[in-house]
Amino acid sequence: MMLSMTGIPGLLFLLLLLLCVVGQASPYEALWKPTWPAYRLPVVLPQSTLNLAKPDFRAKAKLEVSSSCGPQCHKGTPLPTYEEAKQYLSYETLYANGSRTETHVGIYILSDGRRGAQHQDSKLSRTSRRKRQIYGYDSRFSIFGKDFLLNYPFSTSVKLSTGCTGTLVAEKHVLTAAHCIHDGKTYVKGTQKLRVGFLKSKLKDAGRETNTSISATPEKMKFQWIRVKRTHVPKGWIKGNANDIGMDYDYALLELKKPHKRKFMKIGVSPPAKQLPGGRIHFSGYDNDRPGNLVYRFCDVKDETYDLLYQQCDAQPGASGSGVYVRMWKRQQQKWERKIIGIFSGHQWVDMNGSPQDFNVAVRITPLKYAQICYWIKGNYLDCREG
Repeated sequence: MMLSMTGIPGLLFLLLLLLCVVGQASPYEALWKPTWPAYRLPVVLPQSTLNLAKPDFRAKAKLEVSSSCGPQCHKGTPLPTYEEAKQYLSYETLYANGSRTETHVGIYILSDGRRGAQHQDSKLSRTSRRKRQIYGYDSRFSIFGKDFLLNYPFSTSVKLSTGCTGTLVAEKHVLTAAHCIHDGKTYVKGTQKLRVGFLKSKLKDAGRETNTSISATPEKMKFQWIRVKRTHVPKGWIKGNANDIGMDYDYALLELKKPHKRKFMKIGVSPPAKQLPGGRIHFSGYDNDRPGNLVYRFCDVKDETYDLLYQQCDAQPGASGSGVYVRMWKRQQQKWERKIIGIFSGHQWVDMNGSPQDFNVAVRITPLKYAQICYWIKGNYLDCREG
């Protein structure tokens, strides 16, 4: 049995938000193993679906977004009301034939008290700036050789036909940034025939004796493309102009027309930065300044808000949409596991004690976002109990 939170006053809603933290397992039960925390997860379920007019697909593809609202700006904004949270988590679905629907959702907790909802939104300014995404020495690594590119975790990174990066998160699903397919007002050109590219070797495996990973001449790769069946974008991104609410909702899920038959990386709720191994995150993407190359990087998280991670991982346009992941100990299965905890979005100028600093930003997968994305993938909230 589930309980609706309709009509919950602001203070009680705030208390419910804290339930996701209260009672979670300590991530350091084994001091030498950073452990995935256990969260109490809310339930996000569709309530009604409306048919919308077909979009015009006239927006220009944006390979990056920017905003000047930094951590203090985010931390100073009030929590949304329950109705606002429902509005932001409602979503649009675009189908391959160009038809479009809008789905309104409800947010629930289980009546036995094992789950709670947690959420926070931010209002971002529209100040533009000159873009810079490399910090000092370029610390990115281009990944060469099919022994690496075609194996986990690098094999989970895919390229969108609109120019961004995505990550395989299920047998037929790709997680990416919303701005890669929607500019906040309408869908970008090419979204109706959106494709996802998988790197593969140009030549058939002529012989296993050759060690391509250490060859002086990297083996040439090509993309094999699969059409997208439908896309989901949260209304928090679509509402008005994208930056009215901001990067907090810059995520989208793509469903492929057929299974990709590769190992994928599961999504997970983003732990606090201090609980991440070494305080560090990782992601791989198809940066535009290195065409045809998959580029890997890792760096420390510099700051965080409830919805965003601020870091200075070197990145260029094209890398946006990459899945940000960490590797932590899974206590229940007694094994190490990588999970996607965020989506690389863009960059921001941040005023740090009167001195402007440039940060790259990743959208965190919060408990509510996890519940939403997991439902998009599974279609059953009972399969989304563990984050």
